[in-house]
Amino acid sequence: MRTLKKISFWTVSIFVIVLGSVLSYIKFVLPDIEEAPVLSVELTPERIARGEYLANHVTVCIDCHSTRDWSRFSGPPTEGTFGKGGDPFDQKFGFPGAYYAKNITPAGISRYSDGELFRTITTGVNKEGEALFPVMPFHYYGQMDEDDIKSIIAYIRTLKPIENEVPKSKSDFPMNFIINTIPHKASFTKLPEKSDVLNYGKYLTNAAACIDCHTQFEKGSLVAGTEFGGGREFPFPDGSVVRSANISSDEDTGIGGWDDETFVSLFKAHSDSATLATKLNPGDFNSIMPWTMYGGMKEEDLKAIFAYLKTVAPIKNEVTKFTSAQKK
Repeated sequence: MRTLKKISFWTVSIFVIVLGSVLSYIKFVLPDIEEAPVLSVELTPERIARGEYLANHVTVCIDCHSTRDWSRFSGPPTEGTFGKGGDPFDQKFGFPGAYYAKNITPAGISRYSDGELFRTITTGVNKEGEALFPVMPFHYYGQMDEDDIKSIIAYIRTLKPIENEVPKSKSDFPMNFIINTIPHKASFTKLPEKSDVLNYGKYLTNAAACIDCHTQFEKGSLVAGTEFGGGREFPFPDGSVVRSANISSDEDTGIGGWDDETFVSLFKAHSDSATLATKLNPGDFNSIMPWTMYGGMKEEDLKAIFAYLKTVAPIKNEVTKFTSAQKK
């Protein structure tokens, strides 16, 4: 009996030591990403213009890193707040912690070198070597063309500086350990030729992180097998809930029966001046989808995205797009 107790004691002790070692490694050694590259991004007019187009209409960095006006359809960024950060992505949205969009104006990123910004955007590791939660879609940006990332850096360097102290993001347990295992080395690609429509559309779909919002989400991660099928829920402050559309190639519940003109016209209609000027009442239909920003995308780019989406697996999922808090 005494021998059995000794064996049990040492088994438990070894397990605790091993577990403690693993957790210590994850917490204090990871993320194990190489040092930031040494680079200097030239602020040429061409590079800044490309970065402005990407950050406002494709990767929509300005959308998440500004204050959105939810009294208007799709919450367009409020003038004077571009890049200042501070918006929360927390437990009420299904995230395993409270994460805050950083201040990406020169007032917030002046301490970063170009190489440190490049590493942050493409691997999810900040200047201090800390892991970012992938609500910041670095896992998609790390698959873009390096030149496009440099153009985004050039553009945000030219934003109007806004002093805004953003709260530090914090993960709940066990994500406070798991988060350090998420960052990974970037796998850059070259921007395909526009004539290669499907690959060009695939590139833009990745850069816009369409899959993130249009896939169901549980316990801090996307649900495998529901990619582009829609149905992810996003609550509004008033209690209303909007759900992402099914943009898979399903003929009945997705966009399989659409043509590219229908797809493009939807973006343009949701971003015209009349839509932007209309004030909403509590409970009116609204969308978290940044139509006002994506609507500024070039038609050929939207058509390329549509061509690619028509090739993704069809998922039959009828989505109830909006539930008003006034009707609950």
